[in-house]
Amino acid sequence: MASIYIPLLYLFSIFGGLWIFSGWYRRRIASKEVEPYFPRHKERDIYITLLQRTDPPTPEHLLKAALVRRAMTDVQRILRLREDKPALQQLLQKGSIGDDLFNSLLAAEKELEAEILEVAAEANTFVEGWGQIIFQTATEMLHNEKIRAILEQVPVLRLETEKKYGIKSASTSAKAIPPAILAPVVAPASPAVSSPASIPLPLTPGSARPSNGALSPQSAGAESSFSSDGESPNSPSSPRTPKVGTS
Repeated sequence: MASIYIPLLYLFSIFGGLWIFSGWYRRRIASKEVEPYFPRHKERDIYITLLQRTDPPTPEHLLKAALVRRAMTDVQRILRLREDKPALQQLLQKGSIGDDLFNSLLAAEKELEAEILEVAAEANTFVEGWGQIIFQTATEMLHNEKIRAILEQVPVLRLETEKKYGIKSASTSAKAIPPAILAPVVAPASPAVSSPASIPLPLTPGSARPSNGALSPQSAGAESSFSSDGESPNSPSSPRTPKVGTS
């Protein structure tokens, strides 16, 4: 008989100890405050403070601006919850995180649902139907702020890149070119120039075209390399037209 009661007493003591420990652990978890997932909602506090002012009362346009800013913060929190919840669920299944973190996320999600309904109701008090589009407006304003922040960082990033890799910008390289080099390239147009024959050619051997295979000096009686009508006798672009003499 003694051999039968000893195993039963052993099992009873094990299960009884587990039951007492689980009850104590549940009471401790229930009494423990859940740490908030998000920080304090400052935009909501600002809006409530402005709404409660009576001497003097807050102008309506300031209340609308504060409400839109409050909605923008709510949109940011909605996007963060959508990104964090699937990842936290996977980590909770693997045992990488505790239940307290996931419980704080669920509490923040319920609080955010009540916050959305409250913002929509406040928006309808200003303009009927505004509560349906206020979060769409807040989302567009968030995108505009992100784009403006990126555009403001472009000049700073460009300067950092130029300093890092030693790249000179187009304005810097244009200033580094001497004016004597740029002068022949960009010549001012003169209304007195009527034909290519009047343009002064550079005095270089390669620019003159030899008539008989060798360079020959020009004289008053010799035929000029350019005719009177401004075209070269050896120019392949336009054929010479025989002149008809008058008799």
